[in-house]
Amino acid sequence: MKIKFFGGAQEVGRSSILLKGEKRFMLDYGIKLGKPTEYPIGSEPVDAIILSHAHLDHSGAVPSLYMKEKVPTIGTKPTLELSELLLNDSLKIAHKDNKPAGFHERQLWDFSKHFISLDYRKGIRVGDFDIEMYDAGHVAGSAITLIENKAAKGSNKRFVYTGDFKLGRQMLHDGAETVECDVLITESTYALKEHPDRGELTSSFISEVREVLDSGGTALLPVFAVGRGQEMLALLHEHGLAERTYVDGMVNSATDIIMSHQDFLKNPGSLSKAVSESNRVRDRKDRWNALKEPAIILTTAGMLEGGPVMDYITRINAESRIFLTGYQVEGTNGRTLIEGGWMNIDGAKRRIRNRVSFYDFSAHAGMGDLYEYVRRSSPNTVVCVHGSAESSTAFAERLRGEGFEAHAPAVGDMIDLG
Repeated sequence: MKIKFFGGAQEVGRSSILLKGEKRFMLDYGIKLGKPTEYPIGSEPVDAIILSHAHLDHSGAVPSLYMKEKVPTIGTKPTLELSELLLNDSLKIAHKDNKPAGFHERQLWDFSKHFISLDYRKGIRVGDFDIEMYDAGHVAGSAITLIENKAAKGSNKRFVYTGDFKLGRQMLHDGAETVECDVLITESTYALKEHPDRGELTSSFISEVREVLDSGGTALLPVFAVGRGQEMLALLHEHGLAERTYVDGMVNSATDIIMSHQDFLKNPGSLSKAVSESNRVRDRKDRWNALKEPAIILTTAGMLEGGPVMDYITRINAESRIFLTGYQVEGTNGRTLIEGGWMNIDGAKRRIRNRVSFYDFSAHAGMGDLYEYVRRSSPNTVVCVHGSAESSTAFAERLRGEGFEAHAPAVGDMIDLG
């Protein structure tokens, strides 16, 4: 077996990994958001595509594979529906901006038609390979995938691809399931960083939000539509703030999809109550009404790259604050706002005077949990992906010190497992 890396190696974004042997499996095929958007460096014929979850850095280029072949994409039902939502939006944005999306409506239709939905712990066979998915604890429907060749000889029979995962519990998700394997391909996003205590983080966040409201400002909360939007809405409900929350943009559509798959949630009742108590923004009139009184505005996009947040950010008053809660990719407005206090708005560099607060509500495993997962899964070989060059190489080096055969490949590399 060999592993080839078309993206997502020593970088965060455009995850695209080929596991090749008697059968060929493409593990995700995503894009890297930024200016410009980056795509995988290539592809090869495959027998199946494994889609770990719906986020565009894992799913954003999958339909382009259907220009040449019609093979199954394997994932969970929430992943299918949430991917369709995000991919359709990508097409609309590309058409609006007169830029290529990397695929057309026909390829998106083929993607949906050839999708095979799996429940957790329910398997499917492709040739001599058994494929089974387990809860990754990241977002609704996210999966850790086991690919096992029971007919193979030697030590490399069980391959696990984590995609993005989190061991710790969140509002709507329990921690990831551990799967034992021979070869582990794992994310390494936060291999150099521990996340803060979630209880202390929540307390500080809620306190600051209330402070903004009490001062007459707007708490502007840009979020990723899939996952973070629902987590934050459930969190605001838990602290009695849902009624003062306006929900705008794709968060609403994503929430509707997620609520239709409650079996994939730990606490669906909390999200259901949060939806019923909060205020859904349906048009520009609702948008302006949301700014008339102190309120929380939960909206897209999470990295400030378009979406309704761009309408709000130039209209909030001086007492308002911007709350960022997720990873900000280099080159995005979110990153430049945190590091330099400015954004690119309508093609012009603009200074943002409002205070910006960052809260690490990450849905990724922190440093300790990454090492814990490796130890629990007990592999012979570990491949560290989906992390910066510094993060993934440091992760691999420390694992080698613990006796594992560990690799931190770069884009374009190939590992021959023998």
